[in-house]
Amino acid sequence: MSLVSKFMGVGAATLASRIFGFGREMLMAAALGTGPVAGAFYAAFQFPNTFRRLFAEGAFNAAFIPLFSKEIEANGLDGARRFSEEVFGFLFTVLVVITIIMQLSMPVLVATIIAPGYRDDPVKFSLTVNLALIMFPYLMCMSLGAMMAGMLNSLRRYFAAAIAPVFLNIILIAVLLWAWRQGRDELAIGYDLAWGVLAAGLVQLGIVWTAVRRAGIRVRFRRPRMTANVKRLLWLAAPAAVTGGITQINTLIGTAIASGQDRAVPALAQADRFYQLPLGVVGIAVAIVLLPELSRALKGGHEVEAAHLQNRSVEFTLFLTLPAAAALIVISEPIVRVLYERGAFTAADTLLVSSVLSIFALGLPAFVLIKAFTPGYFAREDTRTPMIFAAISVAVNITTALLLFPSLGAPGIAVASAAAGWINALLLFTVLVRRGHWGRDTALMKRIPLLVLSAGLMGAALHFGTRWLEPWLGPAGSLVEQIAALAALTAAGAAIYFVLAFGMGAASLGQVRRSLRRKPGRPVPPNDENAA
Repeated sequence: MSLVSKFMGVGAATLASRIFGFGREMLMAAALGTGPVAGAFYAAFQFPNTFRRLFAEGAFNAAFIPLFSKEIEANGLDGARRFSEEVFGFLFTVLVVITIIMQLSMPVLVATIIAPGYRDDPVKFSLTVNLALIMFPYLMCMSLGAMMAGMLNSLRRYFAAAIAPVFLNIILIAVLLWAWRQGRDELAIGYDLAWGVLAAGLVQLGIVWTAVRRAGIRVRFRRPRMTANVKRLLWLAAPAAVTGGITQINTLIGTAIASGQDRAVPALAQADRFYQLPLGVVGIAVAIVLLPELSRALKGGHEVEAAHLQNRSVEFTLFLTLPAAAALIVISEPIVRVLYERGAFTAADTLLVSSVLSIFALGLPAFVLIKAFTPGYFAREDTRTPMIFAAISVAVNITTALLLFPSLGAPGIAVASAAAGWINALLLFTVLVRRGHWGRDTALMKRIPLLVLSAGLMGAALHFGTRWLEPWLGPAGSLVEQIAALAALTAAGAAIYFVLAFGMGAASLGQVRRSLRRKPGRPVPPNDENAA
């Protein structure tokens, strides 16, 4: 299977998850709006979710996959199984200890880290603590699941790990529909959702565990020991956890700061759902596939192949992300209105969430490029350098958010997040180039400005299209009219972008066909090294 085909396969599974995620968010917005229960749930869920992405997905995709891939190359599946059992025994024990400590410390954590702004509201504070207590064990399920997913990705079995997150959204949608049929109040719905999150974690773990067994590896529990393999994993994983989860670190910081203002926490979470769609479908798909492929290319001494993988990954991410960013900037308000504005979600909520979304969109290309740049470090077992850049990014984010939040509110936090993302992406790229780890690619450099121009022209067309469709797309239109107008506008924008991109030479149909056919690991022909 070709590299782009793998991107598309993982992206399709992630797209399914994000589509169900939108359904979940639409139902939650209608049931809870941006009120106190919504704020408590989003703040409580953000905590285990951030830990999951920091210490599970981020650390294991960065540290576990290269080491597991090396074991496969050196000692086959038996060596990889022994390595995974050593890691599993240690990880399971550490997760049990962390979960117990966090459960006992939850009131302090909510008051100091999760939502310090809720301390003056005893009802909201107590609710946030209770919901966090229910949901935090989700971290244990997802951390073990991330290890299984890393094994599957190293074995080039991507689909099960990519499709498992769909079940979180399916289960929460089922919970919301059941609560609606039962006539549950907002407080009861908050608790129902928290238990749904925990159930989803168990289901997701079961899916990837079964997939690993079917791949021929049975992972048994071993008494935890600090072996050489475990020490090497921890040495790589500690900084990688910070680096791989930089977006989540900034989101957690933003949530903590936003807790000082009513409606700000749910507004940030609801806007986050929109830009997570292209980030997940494109950026995460590229990161999941690129790291094991790049690791194997470098282990085999195929430097030209590694450079080709990196360049094609960046081109693929920009080709799909730039138009998404332009669309979210220009038509954020009608998107939020059509998908969210009903039930407890008001027109004022639409204005707040759409303003946050349009600012997040400015940072979307940076967030995706970070996913494409970091494998260039992780595949070479360098997790320290990206960690330093992540720390700089976090410092920028905290400083900017604290400066802007008092005057701008939630949009100020979005500005801080976007600025931090661009600084991190530029630092990563600059050092890759200086070290000679980024292959010169003339075609890519020529096509990036053309991709930006194509996305800009599409954005201008969407602006005028929105004004023309205002009678149907605006608040005066019915829901059916709004959906039809938004669908037509989106389809027209996509058509305009693709016509411009291919017409101006920003993308090549011939190269798309070659990328779909070409297998990773196959030598790059001399005349194809700079092809895009």
